[in-house]
Amino acid sequence: MNMKPDTFLDLSGHTALISGASGGIGQSIALRLAEVGAKTVLHAFNNIDMVEILAKEIRDNGGQALILSCDLSAPGMATNLVERASKAGFIPDILVNNAARQDVKALQSLSLDDWRAMFAATLDSAFALTQAVCASLIAGKTPGAIVNIASIEGLAPAAGHAHYASAKAALLQFTRGAALEYGSQGIRVNAISPGLITRPRLDEDWPEGVARWKASAPLGRLGKPEDVAMAVLYLVSPMSAWVSGSNIVVDGGMLSGANW
Repeated sequence: MNMKPDTFLDLSGHTALISGASGGIGQSIALRLAEVGAKTVLHAFNNIDMVEILAKEIRDNGGQALILSCDLSAPGMATNLVERASKAGFIPDILVNNAARQDVKALQSLSLDDWRAMFAATLDSAFALTQAVCASLIAGKTPGAIVNIASIEGLAPAAGHAHYASAKAALLQFTRGAALEYGSQGIRVNAISPGLITRPRLDEDWPEGVARWKASAPLGRLGKPEDVAMAVLYLVSPMSAWVSGSNIVVDGGMLSGANW
């Protein structure tokens, strides 16, 4: 492969579907991929107003954005979403499974409905979208790249997050299984496991947790949505052409040692 360095991060001619694009991480991923030339399909189930603002920003900067809303955990909706995007001229060859749910609840207090809702939002949606996008790619004999946004809690759970950590751990194993089965079709599948990512009012909502994180993380700060977006960009770009089935931990070094 003989490529000029300035083509490594050029995603012109590619279309990226980002699920859960209304949150900070999803927004940052969409902006970064659009910035380097990708057309973007912005999915959200709630907070559509945030996605509309995001789409406007992308378009105002010369990019292309399509907003699609649906409940990805409902049967058939992932396939329907990919079909709608394709009919609009946005045929995804990049998929970022970012849609998720995160709530804190003690294991003893979890109901079966709580457990199933977590897996539906976090794992079922990724399974359904991966299957739908890969079917489209294989039909078109097109290679592709998929990134699943997992969490360091899939590797080291926190109290009150048994359901969340379990879903993210399953997502990591799903990443490996999908990479194994779709690799022969030229489709790469990887994951990113972020640590604590800042969001508006986090310092006010959880001051003691933020303080503990900053004191324990070797790099001494919380993550930013942009930190995750840059890792996504690497995994969907030609720079990672021989990377599949991997998980990149983006946590400021938190998992590099014991933190108790």
